[in-house]
Amino acid sequence: MLGILQFIQQVLSTPAIFVGLIALLGLLLQRQDVQTCVKGTIKTILGFIVLNAGAGVVQDSIIPFGDLFQAAFHVEGVVPNNEAVTSLALNSYAVQTASIFALGMCANILLARFSRLKYIFLTGHHALYMSCLISILMTISGLTGFKLILAGALLLGLVMTIFPAIMQPTIEAVTGDDSLALGHFGSSCYWLSAQIGKLFGKNEDTVTTEDINFPTTLSFLRENTISIALAMFLCYIIVAGVAVFASPAEAAAIIGADNWVIYSVIQSITFSAGIYIVLSGVRMLINEIVPAFKGISEKLVPNAKPALDCPIVFPYAPNAVLLGFFSSFIGGIVALAILAFMGRAGIAVAIILPGAVLHFFCGATAGVCGNARGGLKGCIAGAFVHGVVATFLIAGMYPVLSSMGFANTAFSDTDFTLVGIIFGNLTKVMSGNVLFGLIIVLFLLPIIFNLIGGKRKTE
Repeated sequence: MLGILQFIQQVLSTPAIFVGLIALLGLLLQRQDVQTCVKGTIKTILGFIVLNAGAGVVQDSIIPFGDLFQAAFHVEGVVPNNEAVTSLALNSYAVQTASIFALGMCANILLARFSRLKYIFLTGHHALYMSCLISILMTISGLTGFKLILAGALLLGLVMTIFPAIMQPTIEAVTGDDSLALGHFGSSCYWLSAQIGKLFGKNEDTVTTEDINFPTTLSFLRENTISIALAMFLCYIIVAGVAVFASPAEAAAIIGADNWVIYSVIQSITFSAGIYIVLSGVRMLINEIVPAFKGISEKLVPNAKPALDCPIVFPYAPNAVLLGFFSSFIGGIVALAILAFMGRAGIAVAIILPGAVLHFFCGATAGVCGNARGGLKGCIAGAFVHGVVATFLIAGMYPVLSSMGFANTAFSDTDFTLVGIIFGNLTKVMSGNVLFGLIIVLFLLPIIFNLIGGKRKTE
C-alpha cells in the first residue's frame, strides 16, 4: 500500500506526467479515439518537457550573472530561491509536504467544481513549493497529524484557486481570450504591475513594447532571438568585466578557464536560445492542453480553465519579457540599497540580493502584464515596482523562515511571501485550532457564496 501511495505521489509531483494525465482525462471525456488520446497526451508531455528544458537553459545561463553581480559589487545577503529552501525544508517536512500536495490538488478541483472560481492549477512544481511552505506554517501554528495535513491541503487548494482568479482579467488582456489562466505564485505582483500599467492608460495611440521601431540599419533587432542575445551580452560583458578586475579569484571560480569576453558571448546567446526553446514549448503545450481541457470543462468542472506556468504569456509580448527582466532587476537593486540603508540606520532587516531567476521569470511576466495594460511605459514601471515590492516582501517573510532554522535563503515569488507573512503572523496571535477553523471557513466561503447566488437566481 505504501508503495502505491509513493507511486501516486511521484506521479502527481512530476509536472510533465501530471499535465499529460490531465490532457488524457480531457480527451477521454470527449470520447476521442485511441490515436487522438495517445497523440494528445504525448504532445502535451513533450510540450511541457520542452518548456522546462528551455527554462533550465535560461536558468543555467542567468544564475552565473547573479553570481558575477555579487562578485563585482561585493554585496552579501540572502539569495531568494524557491528550489533551495524547498530542498532544505523537505529534510524535515517531506511527509507533511507530500500529503498536503496530493490532497491540495483535490481541494483545488473541489473548489473549481462547486464555486465560481473555475481554475485548475497545473503548475505542479509551484504547488509543491507552496505545500512545503504551508507545512512549515502549520507546524509553527502547533497543528500536528491529520489536522495539520487537512488544514494545509485546504489552504493550498484555496490559494491555487484564488490567485488565478485574481489574475484572470489581466490574462485576458494579455492573450485576448478567456481560454487560459495563469497558475504561478507570483500573481499578486503581476496583478500590481497591471494596475501600475493602467495608470499610464492604453488606447490606439499607445506605444507597446512590440511597437518599438528600429532604424533600417538596425532592422535585424526586430528578431527577438537577436535582440535578446545582444541585450544580455551588454549586461554580461559589463558585469563580468567589473567582476574580473574587482574580484579576480571569485570571477575565475564562476567563469572557469574561459576568457571572460568569450564566456559573456556564449552565456548571452545560450540565454537567448533558452528563451527560444521556452516559447516553442509554450506553443506546443497550449495547442494541446486547451482542446483537451474542453472535456474536463464539459464533464467534470463546467467552464474550467487550465492555470499554467508563467512562460505561457511570453509569446504575446517577447520584447516585454526582456524589458520586464531589466526593469525588475533594477527595482531589486534599488530595494537592496534601501534595505542596506535601513540596516545601517539600526533597523533590523534582512539584506535581500536581486536573484536573477526571480527577476527574469517573475519580472518578465510582470512586464508583459504591465505592457498589456499600459504599453511600453506600463511595462517598465510595472516591472520596476515588481522588483521593489518582491524584495521587500521577501525581507518581511525572512524572519518566519529564519525562526525555523532556514538561514541565508528564502522563498522568492510574491504569493509565497504573502502567504508566509499573513499566516506566519496569524500563528502568533491565534492557537492552532483557531487557525484550523479559520482555514476551513475561508475554504468554504466561495462554495457558500456560489450556492447562495444560485438560489437567488432561481427565485
